[in-house]
Amino acid sequence: MAPTPVSTVTGAVFIATSLDGYIARTDGDIEWLLSRSQDIGETGYDAFIETTGAIAMGRGTYEIGTSFDEWPYKGRRVLVLSSRLDPHVDDRVTVHRTIDELLDAAAAENVHHLYADGGRLITSFLQRGLITELTITTIPVILGSGLPLFGDIDHDVSLKLLRSTTLGQGITQSVYRVTD
Repeated sequence: MAPTPVSTVTGAVFIATSLDGYIARTDGDIEWLLSRSQDIGETGYDAFIETTGAIAMGRGTYEIGTSFDEWPYKGRRVLVLSSRLDPHVDDRVTVHRTIDELLDAAAAENVHHLYADGGRLITSFLQRGLITELTITTIPVILGSGLPLFGDIDHDVSLKLLRSTTLGQGITQSVYRVTD
């Protein structure tokens, strides 16, 4: 049975995976995703991001974001969960050492719905019963190994499929609501 969330903060997921469930290669590379996601049409990302008050991510996802020519989260509040990053690493983000600290900071800023990004952070949110909805875009490629979308969770997470659509280039997108 899923734990009952004690936090007033919830999260939603909007992420892409390979067909075999990886969000990046083992070294964090996502070129396989970027090269296949051109001209796929409307994904709903802009509408999704407007439903969230801030973005929560782990260190790995943050580091991928810093590798782009332009900061992909411009104008958005970004909370990074990391035990390694210097708390003052980047004035565009706030670094939090624990998930409880991150959730408390969000609630203190009156942010009650987060965009949860990155496999380990998403898994932590699922473990705590904080995810309400998942939008998963599947890229038609098998990587064979890499960083998985989901890690170990000690309970089942039941989902209801809300919709599934085909985007350009054979890319599919499914939206699920967490039902427990």
